[in-house]
Amino acid sequence: MKLLTKINLILVCMFAISGFVICEIAYRFLIENARREVMNEAELMMASAQSVRDYTAQDLRPLLEQNPAHKTKFIAETVPAVGAIDALNRLKQQYPDYSYREATLNPTNPEHRATDWEADVIHYFRDHPGLKTFSGDRDTPTGPSIFLASPLQATDECMECHSRPAAAPAAMIATYGSDRGFGWKVGSVIAAQIVSVPTSVPIGIAKRGFRVLLTYLIVVLILTIVALDLGIYFIVIRPLRLVSEAADRASKGQVGSEPLPVNSNDEIGMMTASFNRMQVSLAKALKLLG
Repeated sequence: MKLLTKINLILVCMFAISGFVICEIAYRFLIENARREVMNEAELMMASAQSVRDYTAQDLRPLLEQNPAHKTKFIAETVPAVGAIDALNRLKQQYPDYSYREATLNPTNPEHRATDWEADVIHYFRDHPGLKTFSGDRDTPTGPSIFLASPLQATDECMECHSRPAAAPAAMIATYGSDRGFGWKVGSVIAAQIVSVPTSVPIGIAKRGFRVLLTYLIVVLILTIVALDLGIYFIVIRPLRLVSEAADRASKGQVGSEPLPVNSNDEIGMMTASFNRMQVSLAKALKLLG
């Protein structure tokens, strides 16, 4: 086996071991980074929903309540949750993997009733007052999912419709009935904003980044081996080959050839210079013997 082949095998083994360690660390880092990216986008969606809620409550609702039709027909757009859900559903066209819910323990509209796991999130907020957000993982029928939740507390404005049926607008009672959505207490956590994302989303982001990283590592590996091979060939192997060929000629009595070029002051150059002196000494010895 030639020297360059041996060196290449050593390099490949070294790169394989170090590459495995680097890939393992990089993949974990990419997974965590992708998860943070997904959660940042979820936080942005949550903030967008809250902005829509505030706009509806402060600007849109007062205008809609002036509509004469509001006295006889309940206008759902006066409810902040409706505007937020509608806005986030439109945003879902650009982010199809993200889902937004305003899960409520005792909602007026049964579509907003919290499921078992959503109810657990709301109770968790109740048990931890002051907690602004809560995230976690859960299993779903379609696979693992991660979620980000934020609590919604009942305010004085909520009491206009949700304190007791007698105080609620007649149009709302006519639309949703009087058997649900009442008995809220000011300051209590009655719902939660929840953004859910399949775990496959951050994993997909991480895998795409990992493939790019792996491609660059392979390219760097190949270029490094080629560069080292060229360096070893011209710095070590080629000078050694010239010395070997000259030594072979000297062993056959051909000692009158030109001295080998000395192109460096390193060990290879010193060896070549020593061989040249030996060759001169050998030529002089042969002349004396002749």
